[in-house]
Amino acid sequence: MMGKEKGLLTRIGHAAEAAKDKAQEVGAALVKTAEGAASDAKREAGRTRILVEKKARAVTARVTRKVKGAEADAKSALAKAKRTVKSKVRTAAAEAKKVAGKVERAMSPKKPAAKRKTGTARKVAGHKTASAKSAVKKGMAKVKTAAGRPAPRQPGPPTR
Repeated sequence: MMGKEKGLLTRIGHAAEAAKDKAQEVGAALVKTAEGAASDAKREAGRTRILVEKKARAVTARVTRKVKGAEADAKSALAKAKRTVKSKVRTAAAEAKKVAGKVERAMSPKKPAAKRKTGTARKVAGHKTASAKSAVKKGMAKVKTAAGRPAPRQPGPPTR
């Protein structure tokens, strides 16, 4: 009977060892699977990080382009305004010159007087000179105010 018990115990021991080996194999497989899942997760996290960085760079570039475009538009608008102001000032100056020329021509005698002026004639000439000076001053004042205010709008084509 002892032999049978020994054989049975031996078989139980072998079965326990086989079960232990099988458990180790299963454990190793589980560890491998877990390691694979961990490396996959790590790889996916790296991809996601790269994707987010790419999108952030793209958005930054887009915003930078828009800002540069807005700056360029602002610069061109400023330059256009400066040109418009210069043009209006030139026009006003030309008008002032024209008015001054008209006043000067109006006040100049048609023909130079051959004779010396008498006292009364001199007084009249003095009055004319004074009135011409005041007319020039008034003309210049009008030109300055016209240069300061914007030009009147020109009527455009009728809209329907």
